[in-house]
Amino acid sequence: PAGFAHGFCTLVPNCMVAYKVSAYYSREHDRSLAWDDPELGIPWPVAADAAVLSDKDRAAPRLAALGPVFE
Repeated sequence: PAGFAHGFCTLVPNCMVAYKVSAYYSREHDRSLAWDDPELGIPWPVAADAAVLSDKDRAAPRLAALGPVFE
């Protein structure tokens, strides 16, 4: 749903991920959230040091550090 974080973890090489969005990309509204933040409670099937991430996603803040998300 709009306003919710999304994340993907592929378990096989050379796969494609497609998802729908509700609006065109807006750099002003782009935010990141640390995928491996323990506060999220997601049992990802990959170790943090084995995950392949963009520089932006690797530097993403934890949930507690995001501050107000909906203003």
